[in-house]
Amino acid sequence: MAPDNEKSANLPWVEKYRPKKLEDLISHEEILKTINKFINENQLPHLLLYGPPGTGKTSTILACAKKLYKPEQFNSMVLEMNASDDRGIGIVRGQILNFASTGTMYRSGFKLIILDEADAMTNDAQNALRRIIEKYTENVRFCIICNYLGKIIPALQSRCTKFRFGPLQSEQILPRLNEVIELENLKVTEDGKQALMTLCNGDMRKVLNILQSTWLAFGSVTEENVYSCVGHPLPVDIRNILNWLLNETYELSYCKIQDLKIKKGLALQDILTELHLFVHKIEFPDNIIIDLVIKMAEIEKRVAVGCNEAIQLNALVAAFHQAREINV
Repeated sequence: MAPDNEKSANLPWVEKYRPKKLEDLISHEEILKTINKFINENQLPHLLLYGPPGTGKTSTILACAKKLYKPEQFNSMVLEMNASDDRGIGIVRGQILNFASTGTMYRSGFKLIILDEADAMTNDAQNALRRIIEKYTENVRFCIICNYLGKIIPALQSRCTKFRFGPLQSEQILPRLNEVIELENLKVTEDGKQALMTLCNGDMRKVLNILQSTWLAFGSVTEENVYSCVGHPLPVDIRNILNWLLNETYELSYCKIQDLKIKKGLALQDILTELHLFVHKIEFPDNIIIDLVIKMAEIEKRVAVGCNEAIQLNALVAAFHQAREINV
């Protein structure tokens, strides 16, 4: 899966190592097998690919397009549009309709229209697309790609074969990550790899972006460097904060957390997000845990709408101290 030529040397690694063929894609074997069969039997339907970012949706359809068309055919047979393009009703009735309604330069085959991030299209544009999909099926296949299926109108969903791309598992990401590390000759520790897996949540694009950023910023990829690069609290910092909340006095807890926030540049929002993962492991009775989680949710809401962080940190310390007193 190494890059083809020297032109790719200055590309972001996400593009440099984007799979070129269906065989290079990781995960979603059943989906790839089905789409491969559609292509081999010349029975490709309209496709709707949906799921979280960085799970291979765009890479899959681009690999399909490269399998369907020769390099010299690609530009004339494939229209790719992204959310960055204006995709209101005017574009649907103009550019997309013109591309769909003109015949191909070749004796057989169909054109391919890829609408990436289609959940950004307006409802009017989606409704205008319904008729074009039906009218020009002999000439064109549509591939609609989105993150949120609920933002695609039911009429479009019913005209397409749907495939869900779920988040990638760590064991699927790791071989590709190791391959990139080897090709780029990087120094990466095991805890650095684990930190990348933890932060990416199944998003391959995010893994490579953080890997490249950390390497360029620090020259080595360790757990501390990865977390520092993305401005995310280190697990050891969250454990320290939880320890202070559960064992120190009110004033000392507040002062220590405030000092750590200033020293490490942490936001209370990030601390709350990580803290709730540890809260469930505390050996408090269920009713106390429930009450604590509700209070943390309320604090997070207040932080999100712009309330003073110092006051909300006081509220967090108070919530834990109240839970300790009830549990005594």
